[in-house]
Amino acid sequence: MTLFAATTAFFVFIFVVIGNYAGRRVKTLEDYYVAGRRAPTFLIIGTLVASNMSTTVFMGEAGFTYAGQLGPYLLLPGLPVTGYVFGALFFGTYLRRSRATTLAAFFGQRFASPELQRIAGWTVILGLGGYLLVVTQGAALLLSDLTGVSYTEGVLIAWLSYSTFTLYAGSKGVVITDTLMFLLFTAASFFVVVHLVDSFGGILQTIQDLTRQDVKPGLTSWHGIIGDGTPWPTALDFLIWFVLIDLSWSLVYAVSPWQSSRHLMAKSEHVVLRASIYTVLVVIFLQIAIYGAGGFVNLANPNIENEETVLIWAAMNLVPRYLGAVLVAGIVCAALSSASTFLSLVGFSVSKDLGIQNTAESLGRTRTAMALISLIVLGLSLFLPHNLFWITLFIGTVFASSWGPVGLMSIWSRSITARGARWGMLAGLLANIVPAALDYIGLIDLPSYMEPVLLGIVASVLFARLGSRGDVVSEAERNYRTQLHQTPSVDVDRRATRITLLAPMLLIAYGCVMPFLLLHFYVEPYQLGAGIIELGESIDWRHAEPWFVIGPLLIHVPLGVIAWRVIRRRYSPSASIAPASHA
Repeated sequence: MTLFAATTAFFVFIFVVIGNYAGRRVKTLEDYYVAGRRAPTFLIIGTLVASNMSTTVFMGEAGFTYAGQLGPYLLLPGLPVTGYVFGALFFGTYLRRSRATTLAAFFGQRFASPELQRIAGWTVILGLGGYLLVVTQGAALLLSDLTGVSYTEGVLIAWLSYSTFTLYAGSKGVVITDTLMFLLFTAASFFVVVHLVDSFGGILQTIQDLTRQDVKPGLTSWHGIIGDGTPWPTALDFLIWFVLIDLSWSLVYAVSPWQSSRHLMAKSEHVVLRASIYTVLVVIFLQIAIYGAGGFVNLANPNIENEETVLIWAAMNLVPRYLGAVLVAGIVCAALSSASTFLSLVGFSVSKDLGIQNTAESLGRTRTAMALISLIVLGLSLFLPHNLFWITLFIGTVFASSWGPVGLMSIWSRSITARGARWGMLAGLLANIVPAALDYIGLIDLPSYMEPVLLGIVASVLFARLGSRGDVVSEAERNYRTQLHQTPSVDVDRRATRITLLAPMLLIAYGCVMPFLLLHFYVEPYQLGAGIIELGESIDWRHAEPWFVIGPLLIHVPLGVIAWRVIRRRYSPSASIAPASHA
């Protein structure tokens, strides 16, 4: 057994054992579904990051930056992560107040509509079932490359690894193993990137050399490689696509079941808010490290045939073997952590949201449902082709268009009704997947400004309003929404609020500092490498790259100010409070 295989097997075994041990403390449905609603800030950060950072990032997106889009992925501001903040402020805290066990159940309770709960449940099953398929295949590819086992054997090993403790321990096992896996792949990513940059002569030299290379011209520019052979004929087409995809993913982070469901596990609303804002900073750091590493490998080998394995190639060829082995183990564990999250949520929806009643035997029934789902995914993983990056974009944006508008309107609209919510959710789903499927098979060719996710979001808002027109908001719906807007008395705490306010202050600090870092460590060496300026000259502001670095200042500073003001106002002693039983 190679060092890579042995290291991966060691960490996977440890996490499986810990996950199963956590299952011994699962006594009730609330333990199984939402970890007893007692998770502290650190565990919520860990599970938020781990459920997001799967093979789709370490393989799909790293491969995307390696292939040609390094510049925009490092220069353009992090729009998607803003969803963590506005999602927590304007959806997640209210979701926690509902004390629902699943997101689909929240929609059913909010609109007093079992039918809407079933619709939402089916979207979870189909959407996250597809996501589970993607990460299972990604983990299998990794195991196959590392150990020499066949792809089929890799699928079986990956499936068995995440299924065992997820079936037994539910959310309690998932949140603990997620956090441990998060620590592993974060540390590994950091040290690998530091080693790569050092071996290439430092960050300034690395960016200059990447800009000068002629194998992939445009790799480090703000728009990356565009034109013939790419989906983007011009820089404007790329920018429109990039902004639409990023905005849709901000909605994904705000309301998607694998992200916002973590708020249901939080010990308090302050934990929801702190964890979400700190997650923004952690995810930005990880994305810069992973995207940067993917692009930097071009200096060593610009011709890796399977772009999605770029970090695996780097781990095996560019860093010390022990460090590469830990990185690979971290990537495999990232895949397994996401898979365990998706499997648990799909299993919960099958048993909770499709009409099965909660009886004394429902814990066992939930485990049975997850076992059946995992077997179905096992079969599909063996026979369907894989494309990690593009499949992930498609599945993720389905939740942006189907759940995003309805989720936010469920909190902030006084006029939306159960019928409007049903229409909005279904219209957002169909208006996304139908044109996306037609475009994929070549029957239509959508321009960049007609991205399926945008069509879905517009359709969801329009049909939610049309469906609510002429319908009457029931007293149960009105009372439930009113109750959601009452701040729990246990969270109105000066000391807790002061601690929570530190998080948006750090976000503001990031927005102020990041532009200067990007100007010095990216734009200046880029312009030197491109021949725009000479050594010792000032940055030339006539080009686009310097202006894009202002993004964090324009986006994250106002976002931090808004978060600070909302938190301070909502949790002050004068806030409207609800009975402690709703905490």
